[in-house]
Amino acid sequence: MSINRSQAWDLLTRYNKEPFHLRHAITVEHVMGWYARELGHGDQEEFWSVVGLLHDLDFEMWPEEHCVKSQELMRQAGVEESIIRAAACHGWGHRVDIKPEHEMEKVLYACDELTGLIGAAALMRPSKSTADMELKSLKKKFKDKKFAAGCSRDVIAKGAELLGWELDKLLEMTLKAMQDEEEAIEGAVAALA
Repeated sequence: MSINRSQAWDLLTRYNKEPFHLRHAITVEHVMGWYARELGHGDQEEFWSVVGLLHDLDFEMWPEEHCVKSQELMRQAGVEESIIRAAACHGWGHRVDIKPEHEMEKVLYACDELTGLIGAAALMRPSKSTADMELKSLKKKFKDKKFAAGCSRDVIAKGAELLGWELDKLLEMTLKAMQDEEEAIEGAVAALA
């Protein structure tokens, strides 16, 4: 792999300063690492995690060029093409024509928006945590189009379809990933302060 976690973090923070964007990057990093282990790709966990960390590299500064500008920024930094492609293809169908092909790319496409929805749902809970969230509650929030309206339900559903999964499986697994990784995510976010 051409870039380790520390180098990826330096690259991310060169173009991202907003706590919201950094939290999202850390969340997707941890969820992708969880999926790598869960789906039998533990030997590629760092690769999956780095893709998750860098997937929105360009979003804060170049939202109109999202998933396009990031490719240029990563190439300038010497990042390997497999990471560049994987990060860019989460914008398939609305930003780029790079279709997710590998399982890791499909997982990123499917869970990127979903982590935002789950995070927003957690903030509405008295605990402010995913720990006590149930699938039933998440499904209710998913069906409410006004809740976390910026999180595309179409992309999430299309992601489940790409993976060959029922939507409930994607919702349940991503919720479990966020529950299992919550302490690590919160620790990484707290370290930013």
